[in-house]
Amino acid sequence: MKKEDRGALITILLSVLLGTVLAFAGSHGSVKVRGLPVFALCIAAAFLVQWIVFIPAFFKQTEKFFDITGSLTYILVVLLAGYFSGHKGIRSFLVMGMVIFWAARLGAYLFTRIQRSGKDERFDVIKSSFWRFLQTWTIQGLWISFTLAAALVVLTSEGQAGWDIFIVIGGLLWLIGFIMEVVADVQKSIFKEDPKNKGKFIKKGLWSWSRHPNYFGEITLWIGIAVIALPVMRGWQWIALVSPLFVIFLLTKVSGIPILEKRADEKWGGQPEYETYKSATSILIPLPPGGKK
Repeated sequence: MKKEDRGALITILLSVLLGTVLAFAGSHGSVKVRGLPVFALCIAAAFLVQWIVFIPAFFKQTEKFFDITGSLTYILVVLLAGYFSGHKGIRSFLVMGMVIFWAARLGAYLFTRIQRSGKDERFDVIKSSFWRFLQTWTIQGLWISFTLAAALVVLTSEGQAGWDIFIVIGGLLWLIGFIMEVVADVQKSIFKEDPKNKGKFIKKGLWSWSRHPNYFGEITLWIGIAVIALPVMRGWQWIALVSPLFVIFLLTKVSGIPILEKRADEKWGGQPEYETYKSATSILIPLPPGGKK
């Protein structure tokens, strides 16, 4: 086994281990079905869906269904959680609706984007390797599990709470984040579709306030869901607060901003217009144009 494949296998095992720890901790206080906590069943489903879809994806050597599978898994998992838990309160319905609406919108956007481009460059090297390709799908299962942790606590916890200030604050944060993410994506799509902008970078609209406004929006909406979940959390369920922290870590340190910043520097680094934009524009938190310190 090659060194890269061994590293991928280790990552897969670690991802499953972390998912197991999350499932165990989050299951404290969870509704049970035939003796099994619904929270843990949802985590298992998040991984299982990725592994099932990975099989045809590997044999066909395609990554076209990677993003849409992730989005559909979010929807499937919250529907399973809601169905088996049987909760009918405002908090559960609100969180379920938030996740489904967000996932459906983002999934459609990403699927349309890859259909238009024909491929995702991130997979050019790894999809020919069984273990490295499987690693990517397994990490997506972990990503979904950690991201959904707070929402799953709301949907599966035996203890429930009614309407309160946490719903109002969390709902507003989610709405602000969702709108920002959608507007940023739309602005970038319109910019790229204009032939005049071929080879250029976007610096208009929200992108004049932040170099990654869509990521700021996504972080904000998951913080909102975590706020809504606060009154429901008990004991080990507090581990679910890892949800927004996990999103922040991945987008700012691993797979989001670092990769895009590197690509941008490779494309436009050294060009006066880009260097001016980069030096004057906040990397994440929206600030008035030129307001970066």
